[in-house]
Amino acid sequence: MKLLLGIKKIGVVLFCLLALLVSCKKQVKKETVEVVETSRVEYLPYYSDESFTPYWITPDSEEEKSFHKIPDFQLLNQLGDTVSQTTFDDKIYIADFFFTTCPGICLKMTGNMEKVQEAFKDDPEVLLLSHSVTPSVDSVPVLKNYAEKNGVKDNKWHLVTGDKTEIYNLGRIQYFVENDMGVPKDINDFLHTENFLLIDKNKHIRGIYNGLNRASIAQLITDIKALKLE
Repeated sequence: MKLLLGIKKIGVVLFCLLALLVSCKKQVKKETVEVVETSRVEYLPYYSDESFTPYWITPDSEEEKSFHKIPDFQLLNQLGDTVSQTTFDDKIYIADFFFTTCPGICLKMTGNMEKVQEAFKDDPEVLLLSHSVTPSVDSVPVLKNYAEKNGVKDNKWHLVTGDKTEIYNLGRIQYFVENDMGVPKDINDFLHTENFLLIDKNKHIRGIYNGLNRASIAQLITDIKALKLE
């Protein structure tokens, strides 16, 4: 009888220890989730130079209004229509730089940009803008043919050509896509970059992403959704 009571007592103790262990695990799990949820940033950062140092500015503040913006431009898309900053009024857009005869990274970049297009295909607030860095080759008909081959939706995704100096100045001086700090370049130096830029409705740069990296593209899609909520 004593032996039986001893076994029962041991069983009760083990049960209590097990219950306490499970409770502790649940508590730790709950606390971890809470930390993750409260660690999210309230707003996406802003960028203003080639170092891509993040600036944490409150939207609609006086500081935000005077912060670096992408200036106006005049280019032609695959339909032969003029594309300017007016095209992107009250729009979020993603910008990149490519050329249709690129044998290397451009096709993968185009494929990843198509994934972004697919994610927001029914969202009129989100547009895409791809600048040709060989505008003398990439005429309107060439861009149209490239668009048809690569699933580009007209008026959703603009492939643009135009003055080479204007495009290169936009890329290097305004979007800062070539992150070669301290290395001066001119119109004779070829512009080639895998970077995607996220631009908000006020023409501010809000993110930079590797257009060849799947995880980076997933982050871009997440950040677009976050930007829409600001």
